[in-house]
Amino acid sequence: MDPGSLESVIRRAKLRDPAAFDALVDSYSPRLFGYLYRLTGNRSEAEDLLQDVFLRVVRRIEHYDHRGRFDAWLFRIATNLVRDRARRAQRTPRLTSLEGRGEHGASAASDSRSPQRWADSSVPPPDRAIVLGEQVDALQLALAELPEVEREVIMLRHFGRMSFAEIAEIMGTPLGTALARGHRALKRLRNLMKDSS
Repeated sequence: MDPGSLESVIRRAKLRDPAAFDALVDSYSPRLFGYLYRLTGNRSEAEDLLQDVFLRVVRRIEHYDHRGRFDAWLFRIATNLVRDRARRAQRTPRLTSLEGRGEHGASAASDSRSPQRWADSSVPPPDRAIVLGEQVDALQLALAELPEVEREVIMLRHFGRMSFAEIAEIMGTPLGTALARGHRALKRLRNLMKDSS
């Protein structure tokens, strides 16, 4: 959503226009869901959290002071909800595969229902899917070993597509701290991935 449209939609949402809330949900749900799903590792939990995010938006929109940082505000709400739920459950949020998963948890790359599937030159061979799966699993394990704040920076940056300035705002830290956490997290990830190979 372009900045002019977003400002108009937020103004209408503050006046309780249902179509404005629908526009916000349509625009932001895919990114928020991806972020929540990768943090929780559970589709149902991510859907519940997504609903909670937009419920909070409805309740708090009149207090939101729009200065072009709506994405950061939304992701801060989402991050806080995940943290709260994880504390209540007394566990660290699980991570899911970076590859898309189907309804039954099988990745699209490993779908072999059709014998003709591998004859198609545009479809990767089965061993490539296995290697990719192993790499994704290693990355998952490495991400899970990061401290929570570093893992959140990686998730916000790479799955939320947020700038470091937005991440700093979401996490309530100076920009330098967010950058340092991102740098440390990537360095740790590289070392963990090296150790696993």
